[in-house]
Amino acid sequence: MTHPRRTRLALFDLDHTLLPIDSDYEWGEFTQAIGWTDPVEFKRRNDAFYAHYQAGTLDVHDYVRFATEAVRLRGPQAAAEAHERFMREVIRPAMHETAHALLRTHREAGDTVVIVTATNEFVTRPIAQAFGVEELIAVELERDASGWITGEISGTPSMREGKVVRVGHWLAARGLDWSDVETTFYSDSTNDIPLLERADHPVATNPDPRLRALAAERGWRILDLFSETE
Repeated sequence: MTHPRRTRLALFDLDHTLLPIDSDYEWGEFTQAIGWTDPVEFKRRNDAFYAHYQAGTLDVHDYVRFATEAVRLRGPQAAAEAHERFMREVIRPAMHETAHALLRTHREAGDTVVIVTATNEFVTRPIAQAFGVEELIAVELERDASGWITGEISGTPSMREGKVVRVGHWLAARGLDWSDVETTFYSDSTNDIPLLERADHPVATNPDPRLRALAAERGWRILDLFSETE
């Protein structure tokens, strides 16, 4: 008796995985550069939040309120125009061919490609589109009656264990569960250990030192995607 082949999913973290930069942090730096935020106080707080993220101690709700405040106050049109400039000046120059080639390999193999990121949807949806990835699981932002963001998170944030939860929701919305799919997950960060452990094929990608050591200990594949271009 033959069993149906499981759907193959290629899941990718975004920051320091497909990109050699942190798009969330860089967006904050960009808002300083265009005069949307106080250059001293914003940088102090942005750096502090980033340090907490790296240490695995970030309060994502506090961070999203902070990170989206300038966007929320400026409104949809100004935000969209600023993001277009951000893509042009910051993101596209950081989109390396090695990342495009890896995504292309999975598409050509017939895998479903999904970006799963702890960065919010405002920052990341245009980036996913620029990579040609239609399926994005990101921190979803609550919206008011007019449809504009409030600064709060809607639903479960896709961070740490929340990534496993959100991928589970994504599967359920398509009539699937974990047993129906064969998953490969690429990530650089120990924040993503829960989803790396849940994946059939974890790949420590441009890993931070702690993840590199863990991957070596557990026999996970290690991929230095930008080693030849950085």
